[in-house]
Amino acid sequence: MNMQEIEGGVTAAKGFMAAGLRAGVKPGKENKDMAMIVSEVPAVSAGTFTRNVVKAAPVLVDQKTVADYETARAIVINSGNANACTGAAGIENVKATMAEVSRVLSIKKEEVLVCSTGVIGQQLPVDVILKGCGMLKEELTKDKKGAFDAAEAILTTDTHKKQVAVKIKIDGKEVVIGAMCKGSGMIHPNMGTMLGFITTDAAISKELLQKALSDVVEDTFNMVSVDGDTSTNDTVLVLANGLAKNPCIEEEKEAYFLFKSGLFYICEALAKMIAGDGEGCTRLFEVTALGAATKQDAKILSKAVVTSSLTKAAVFGKDANWGRIICAMGYSGVTFDPEAVDITLESEAGRIDLVKEGLATDYSEELATEILSQNPVRAYVNVHMGTYEATAWGCDLTYEYVSINADYRS
Repeated sequence: MNMQEIEGGVTAAKGFMAAGLRAGVKPGKENKDMAMIVSEVPAVSAGTFTRNVVKAAPVLVDQKTVADYETARAIVINSGNANACTGAAGIENVKATMAEVSRVLSIKKEEVLVCSTGVIGQQLPVDVILKGCGMLKEELTKDKKGAFDAAEAILTTDTHKKQVAVKIKIDGKEVVIGAMCKGSGMIHPNMGTMLGFITTDAAISKELLQKALSDVVEDTFNMVSVDGDTSTNDTVLVLANGLAKNPCIEEEKEAYFLFKSGLFYICEALAKMIAGDGEGCTRLFEVTALGAATKQDAKILSKAVVTSSLTKAAVFGKDANWGRIICAMGYSGVTFDPEAVDITLESEAGRIDLVKEGLATDYSEELATEILSQNPVRAYVNVHMGTYEATAWGCDLTYEYVSINADYRS
């Protein structure tokens, strides 16, 4: 097998260090709230960012930095404060953070990327952030602990850390891709808050790294929805430092597609982790649309079902109310024949056809309930209009989701 999942996160690839610790951004005395990722050598950078018109200060700065400069060396992240809707002061605080990381690491300020997540509308405690940059520098390590601590420090309402790594053979060289992300609520990526950080020792051109990331994000992170809210801070960043010493990937040939397959594996795994950790959720809900006339139609159909509040509530209630599924398909904007639709549910408890050619089957409600009681739950909707398919990931909608978001700021 050319690709293998391995243990680790952002320090799995050669030449990357990381750290995570408590600087004091968040209230309390124990929660880690700042992280740093550093490449020992300049790394080609790429990024995707929120399409929300309201963009946080770090998003505005990072977009320009990634576009204007070939490489980067460091990413610093804080949780507990989004630095969004903070005006000119927010921008200045990002630039002050870049300058401080530049100073403590002895790198150019243009080689620093900054990300934030947390409450919107509050100014960063910049003195705490700047002190934290120095603290992080002292804790940087190449081992798994650095990745583990960094993955913990970026969390907000997440219930667990999210990281993954793979190794692949490219032109006879072992290439490693490692990553971490956070995301639990305000998740409806449109590039997904959602933050993702990917490190690789692959040698690849900036142009193809960006193309691979943009393509992969469309079919992974952009197919996730927890609550339909696109954050102001959504960012996915990739650093590729070339230390695997593979011939630089500069054309869309076999090496590029091998690399892209590894990147897809990473992003799909993280996307599913986000959906399965949706705020208050009890299970991952995966929807695959089949038989669509176009790829875009398949994406629209699968996301319409996975984002339907009524369908999500039915999954939570273990109710095989397929009328909610076909209703969501019907208002999606995709044209199809309702009398040709098939709907199937599946989980570890089995598989059941709820609808065939637009009509209910004589299915067992007891079996349907048992299937919906497992984690994850998968739904398949086939419109028999073509050969395209797409999968979207979400979760059920619970009482706990309302509870978490009713007092998020407190």
